This record gives sequence, C-alpha cells and structure tokens, in this order.
Amino acid sequence: MGKDVIIALDFKNGAETMNFLEKFKDERPFVKIGMELFYAEGAPMVRKIKERGHKIFLDLKLHDIPNTVQKAMAVLSGLDADMTNLHAAGTKEMMEAAVKGLTRADGTRPILIAVTQLTSTSEERMKNELLINAPMEEVVMKYAKNACEAGLDGVVCSPIEAGKVHETCGKGFLTVTPGIRFADGDTGDQVRVTTPAKAKEIGSDYIVVGRPITEADDPVAAYRRCVNDFVD
Repeated sequence: MGKDVIIALDFKNGAETMNFLEKFKDERPFVKIGMELFYAEGAPMVRKIKERGHKIFLDLKLHDIPNTVQKAMAVLSGLDADMTNLHAAGTKEMMEAAVKGLTRADGTRPILIAVTQLTSTSEERMKNELLINAPMEEVVMKYAKNACEAGLDGVVCSPIEAGKVHETCGKGFLTVTPGIRFADGDTGDQVRVTTPAKAKEIGSDYIVVGRPITEADDPVAAYRRCVNDFVD
C-alpha cells in the first residue's frame, strides 16, 4: 500500500466543504471527515464526497463499551468509507468487537486504525492530567501492540513515533500521522509535529494535513507541495 496525503476537511458545514473541494479540478485527494463535519451533515456528506471520487477517512474516534462500538461500526461499514478509527484506550476487547462489527457479510471492511495518544497531548499532560506515568513512547507502543493483536490495520500516532511503531508491530502495520506542518508554518495547538519530508523519512504511511492546506492562500498548491515532499 503506497503512501498518501489525507486532507482534513475540518469545515463547519457542507457548503464550505464542497466549495473547498471544487478547487481541485485535476485531483481527487484522499480526505478526512471528522467530528465537526460529520455531526453537522451526517452520512449524506460522506456519500456525496465519495461520489466525487475521493477516498475517505471517517475520523470519529469511537470509544465505548465493546457491544456499543461493535454495533456502531456495523452502521459505519455501510457508508463505504475507506478508513475509520477508534481509541486504543478502549482495550483490546473493544477493538476486537470493532473489527467484528465493521466486517461486512462478504468479509470486506474499511481499514481500521486506533488512536494511540492525540498529537495535542504532551508527556507532561499525560502524566499530570491522565495519571499515566509511563513515558509517551512506551504508552504509544503498548497501545499499538494491543491494536495489532486485536486485528486492526494500524494506528494514528505522531509522525515522530511512526518508525518505532513499525519496529514494534511490523512494516505492514499502518501509521497514520497527523501533526504535519511545513517547516515555515505555524504549529498551532499540536505539540508533537514534523514536516511532510521528515514524516516520509521516518516512515509514516499516511500523513493527515489540515490547516496548512485548508487555510493556505492556494490550497491546491499546498496540497501538491505535501505530495511532492511526502509521496514523490
């Protein structure tokens, strides 16, 4: 499976989203639909974007008791997204239930990945607020290993952790990495960040890029810059 750039469609409604996507005349980028857009527009937005020819990462980060997650994943599997996710903190039992729910009658399912620790979470916050005293890398690797053992396809992690995840879980275990900024850009509210070129060097399989593309003066040019730095 080749590397790809996923654009985070963090817009408040469908009109803004479609206006943004219409800028792409020659490409159909892989896109991420997160909570804000999904809660505003629901399943019809997923189908509408899919009909335009985009691959979709449905980023809803499920985290609940196993039975609830299994049933929710069964519903999401019908939306024909290419990738979806949950929180690894929900335990292996929850992740196994998610795989079961997401798998269709014909045995197919979207790529399923687990969030390890959010890229806005520093080790200091993890220790002081979440009372997790193990080092960040150790926590991320444990969560990744749990996800792998539960039958998931990969994890969401910081790009600086991608290489270690591959060492721990194998090259075929996918790393989907947000926290991407251009070297000359603002890091915003993320604390574990890197550039597209560095993410490629470290070994990320997918990078998720939001504001550096969506808020750029020329989003198409910014997207192509990411592709050039990360894929080509």
